[in-house]
Amino acid sequence: MIAIPLLDALLDSWDRNNAILINLLRALPDSAMDARALDDSPTVAQLFMHVHFVRLVFVVEDAPDFARPLPEEEWGVERDRDRLAAMLNDSASAVRDAVEARLRAGRGMDLHYDHPVLMLQHMIWHEGYHHGQIKLALKAVNQAFDDEAIGRLTWGVWMDKRKASS
Repeated sequence: MIAIPLLDALLDSWDRNNAILINLLRALPDSAMDARALDDSPTVAQLFMHVHFVRLVFVVEDAPDFARPLPEEEWGVERDRDRLAAMLNDSASAVRDAVEARLRAGRGMDLHYDHPVLMLQHMIWHEGYHHGQIKLALKAVNQAFDDEAIGRLTWGVWMDKRKASS
């Protein structure tokens, strides 16, 4: 079992991670969804879909009782940012619910992780990696964010003492 205040902080970190991803998505210029870091790299739209897909795959494999339907393609393209934000919020909820339930029950994950906390840590690391790829893709097409402006929407969410919201 995990102490409730620690559980609340852990789940808040996941909520903040998702808020950062949604903030990044909403801050993108319309033309950026097709940006790529390199010619053979996935587009920004594909990277967001990949994140959504990976979240859901790991829930299916590690806590199938919280599974949601998988998208048809891991690297599919969704350019409607409102729809994509809703998809990301749904997959974030699936991960959160799975991890919280397993922690409260004192039960491990089914396939990949020694402990449910490791699933959240893996997801945050994975999404931070792709966050960097998205920002690199924007630089590659001369549409880089102003660091001060994007910092409030990304790093600032981690450091804000108030609850995150997406």
